Amino acid sequence: MKVSRSTRLSLRVIALGYLVALVGVPIAVILWRTFEPGIPAFLASVSTPAAQSALDLSLLIVAITVPINVVFGVATALALVRGRFRGRGILQAVVDLPFAVSPIVVGVALIMLWGSAGWFGALDRAGFKVIFGLPGMVIATIFVTLPFVVREVEPVLHEIGLDQEQAASTLGATRWQTFWRITLPAIRWGLTYGIVLTVARALGEFGAVIMVSSGFAGVSQTLTLLVHSRYIDDHNTYGAYAAATLLMGIALVVLLLMTVLDRKRSDR
Repeated sequence: MKVSRSTRLSLRVIALGYLVALVGVPIAVILWRTFEPGIPAFLASVSTPAAQSALDLSLLIVAITVPINVVFGVATALALVRGRFRGRGILQAVVDLPFAVSPIVVGVALIMLWGSAGWFGALDRAGFKVIFGLPGMVIATIFVTLPFVVREVEPVLHEIGLDQEQAASTLGATRWQTFWRITLPAIRWGLTYGIVLTVARALGEFGAVIMVSSGFAGVSQTLTLLVHSRYIDDHNTYGAYAAATLLMGIALVVLLLMTVLDRKRSDR
């Protein structure tokens, strides 16, 4: 079906207007409010002990979450693509569950499981604090970022098939050698893309983390919680804008990295 030039231009204008209204204008307002007093004020706001602690904690959660999701994500993708077993459909549904369940619900479920009155409350009563501490925040982040590595690696495994792996096995390679020399190089771009998505989602998570965090500055407050605390609790509007800009800057770097990797993957 041929589409006239005027129709194409109209669709582009509508799409760009929609994006500008929903994304461009809010970002522009945040940047304007942040840098209106000057760059020194921004640097002073994001270099406070609370902001530095929030950034360190956010990066620590990412550093813990990503390797765990990589290991279990690749293993799950291999099981779903290469395996034929009962419960495979259930596993597929579990992988997609974070997309369907609200992060707030995830936080409530974790409290019911790991809280002092939960199923595993004995750990809390024994002094190992999961809820309102780093372990609970990591578990919540792992859950909400679970699908990204799996869903990026799975189609690549479908595409490469089994021929090379079977040839390596025929030549005497062990399963680990086959995975390390054949499978991993073949899925590296999909895996890398999944890692970037995981990092971006982990940095920006709010709903699940706020439910399992005490929110104390310098103890269990991530960058997203710092923005919420400054804006709602402290009525420090400028501090909230500055923290949001810092978070947005990190997200922009991740987005640019994702774009570069996507182009490289397309070329491959």
